[in-house]
Amino acid sequence: MLTLICRHFMKRLHAYFAVTATLFLVLVPRVSSQLPGEHLAQITAKDFITIHTRNTPTTYYEGRQGPTGFEYELMHRFADYLGVSLNLNASHHPESVLPAVRKQGDLGAAALPLLPDSPGIHYTRSIIQMQPLVVYRRGLNGINEPENLVGLELGTLSEAGTSQALLALQRDYPSLSWKESHELEVAELLARVENGTLDAAVIFDHQFRLNRLFFPNVERGFFLGEPLSLTWAVPSGRGLGLLDAANQFLQELQENGTLEQLVSRYFGHDDYLEYVGTRTFLAHLDERLPTYTELFKEAARSTGFDWKLLAAVGYQESHWDPDAVSPTGVRGLMMLTNPTAKEMGIADRTDAAQSIDGGARYLRSIKDRLPESIVGNDRLYMAMAAYNVGLGHLYDARKIAEMRGGDPNSWQDVRAALPLLQQREWHSQTRYGYARGGEPVIYVRNIRRYYEMIEYVERSRQQFFQLEQTLVSDEPLLLFDIIPPVE
Repeated sequence: MLTLICRHFMKRLHAYFAVTATLFLVLVPRVSSQLPGEHLAQITAKDFITIHTRNTPTTYYEGRQGPTGFEYELMHRFADYLGVSLNLNASHHPESVLPAVRKQGDLGAAALPLLPDSPGIHYTRSIIQMQPLVVYRRGLNGINEPENLVGLELGTLSEAGTSQALLALQRDYPSLSWKESHELEVAELLARVENGTLDAAVIFDHQFRLNRLFFPNVERGFFLGEPLSLTWAVPSGRGLGLLDAANQFLQELQENGTLEQLVSRYFGHDDYLEYVGTRTFLAHLDERLPTYTELFKEAARSTGFDWKLLAAVGYQESHWDPDAVSPTGVRGLMMLTNPTAKEMGIADRTDAAQSIDGGARYLRSIKDRLPESIVGNDRLYMAMAAYNVGLGHLYDARKIAEMRGGDPNSWQDVRAALPLLQQREWHSQTRYGYARGGEPVIYVRNIRRYYEMIEYVERSRQQFFQLEQTLVSDEPLLLFDIIPPVE
């Protein structure tokens, strides 16, 4: 069943996952400790920190280039912050993390909800908010309010925080019943909704956003209860030094913007795919891109670009159509003009291999010709803009940016100046004159978003490989505890 899911998981995703993380202090304030404390001193002495976690896409997993995951990124940075090595125990399910922290671990980082009554545990400040969400199998209509859950085959995970939301709901709906599992993870729970073993499930919103690509028959329902705080757990009774260090570390990540960047990278942006055209893009990603992936990778090896970036440029130019033709005679997968094709030694612009090779080398030549004062992503974005509008107009926009008191080496300032090339007041002062300067702004923005989506899909395929290796039991009820009605 899972192999079939994997085979068609790209077909029908409706919206890119996204989470707006509201960060705030919870329960235990920062402690101003003059001494490191017993526990932190032990960690420093042994030169490593043991962290108990879970093997899930939102926490930690082995990617193509090594360990990764949202909380893994935080754990790794925290170990560096303490100046010690990171020792992970990723064999846990939600209910086993806190006992391990109490008995033998230094810290728990496993999508843990803040549960104030947990004995022997101190929680850090909130990292992100986790909103419980009801999801259901497509075809079950009208699952949009709590009373619709009564009588459904409903599942959730034990000790993950979502069961608390159901217990609170049961006080208002005594006939509500559900199943809890301490052996499954979120993707496995969604697989059971997909295949009809369950009608619905309660998970967290950010977990659904991250996994929904693989489960096209699972629909978003409604938020259930109030958000919970994702936190880390440390054992109590061993000094407050580690708690204080973790709180300071997390606060610094929030203040310097690193935490926001990680949230954005792993959980995306609201309404992102609505903008770029979800269904068309994902259909082409599944049906067209595989034909050209190796060509993009070959071009990337010879030019030093990320192949996914070149693929994003190709999609923006032609939707990966080697026979595409513009009204102005630009044609091919990378939409090369006749002069550009001649300059790059391309004989047939409609040949996909030649077009991709020529387009990649042309983008590299533009990037190499930019002034050395333009560096990093600013250099890349300006090269892409020049691919669209021409180097001359890009230089004109840099001049306008400087005339307006901006930085001609900053893409942000040049981006603001480009649309002014459409206004006589400004383009009359430039060398190359009028240009449709709003187009390269949209062009670069689209490519960046296509690139993010291709990267997301590649990363998600790695995550799904783990799910595919997990055998779905033929006796699913054995994996669940039944929470009966209270009436």
